[in-house]
Amino acid sequence: MSEPATNDTAQKETEPKEQKNGEQNGEEEKDKSQPAVKEMKAIVLTGFGGLKSVKVLKRPEPQLQEGEVLIRVKACGLNFPDLMLRQGVIDNPPKTKAPFVLGFECAGEVEAVGEGVTDIRVGDRVAALSESKAWAELVAVPAKFVYKIPAKMSFEDAAAITMNYVVAYALLFEIGNLKSDQTVLVHSVGGGVGQAVVQLAKTVGGVKLIGTASKGKHESIKDVAHLLDHSTDYVQEIKKEFPDGIDLVLDCLCGDDVNKGYTLLKPMGRYVLYGASKLTTGETKSLFSLAKFWWQVDKVSPMKLFDENKTLSGFNLRQLLYAQGRDQYVRDLVDRIYKLYSEGQIKPVVDSTWAFEDIPDAMQKMHDRKNVGKIILDPAKEPIPRPPEEVVEKKRKGSAKSSKENKEKDNKENNEENKDNKESKEEAKAGGDSGEKAPENGTDK
Repeated sequence: MSEPATNDTAQKETEPKEQKNGEQNGEEEKDKSQPAVKEMKAIVLTGFGGLKSVKVLKRPEPQLQEGEVLIRVKACGLNFPDLMLRQGVIDNPPKTKAPFVLGFECAGEVEAVGEGVTDIRVGDRVAALSESKAWAELVAVPAKFVYKIPAKMSFEDAAAITMNYVVAYALLFEIGNLKSDQTVLVHSVGGGVGQAVVQLAKTVGGVKLIGTASKGKHESIKDVAHLLDHSTDYVQEIKKEFPDGIDLVLDCLCGDDVNKGYTLLKPMGRYVLYGASKLTTGETKSLFSLAKFWWQVDKVSPMKLFDENKTLSGFNLRQLLYAQGRDQYVRDLVDRIYKLYSEGQIKPVVDSTWAFEDIPDAMQKMHDRKNVGKIILDPAKEPIPRPPEEVVEKKRKGSAKSSKENKEKDNKENNEENKDNKESKEEAKAGGDSGEKAPENGTDK
């Protein structure tokens, strides 16, 4: 018979259990003491590719760093570089690997400022040009890329005007050196930058504006005296109207339009490349399109430019801001743009406003070149009602099943009809063999 356990033994046996319970309670108390990670809604690129690679997801709210401004986003701008980034064909993409938040442009209210920020305060209404990250409910942006907007400027206008009009202003006046009575050709005149060029060119007297756009946009485009369909031989049409040539060509297409634009220049003419939208011919990257794109562009010798008194140049706002450190130069352009807005000389053209959840539709519209003016994204806007994916899939399967059943039913009916026809022929043949005359019109006479 074993001896009963003593008090000391029982105490030793219960100590590990008590210690274990104490450790568990401590871990639970520690978990409860840690604040929950706050999340926000954002448009995220999950991988380079088609529209399905862009999703609206919950992401942790950004942590404010020194020299940054935290913005509660009210409106975002959709630009062609966003499409090129999604496909993976943009030069010098953001260093962050996918998945990451998309968007180069937004406007909203300042919620907090980091250490060292002195010229921006909480509550200020601002626009920002961010190296990605802008398409979210909250974004932290270095203060050097944040701009206070005029009191009467809406957030939608701020998101529509900041990037596009800075580009247009630099093209026309900083590089293009536009003067009165000169002639300007701008491609994709119906787009955000194209519409900005139209309005800014009107601030100079006597400028003759030529624009190319798809035929379907022509009725919606205003204030362009010479509007041409890009799919036609626009070069010959321009040469007929302006035999002396063009003073300034603004090209966002690249490809063979570079060569065409150069041939249209008169002596002392300027050609400026500011985009390469022909790279995005489809929903995803095409190696064939890339090869064709570069093969179509002729190489121009500096001696040729010297002999012909022509100028070739380029403008890339992203490179200027984030790689070449010219943020103060861009800020000066923003100030001039906002001043023109406050004076009523310019007013951005907004094509449409979309919810974050509808970003695939918004991108598709820009892909198809159907927008006239700027496409805006609104994080607070209600998305277009759509059936759940399960319902869509069930409906698709039901449709396929119904189609199959109808096909089987038709085949069955055809088989029965063929059978009846065969039997009728056999009966008629049997009647003929017996010497009986078939009744006429179905009646006996």
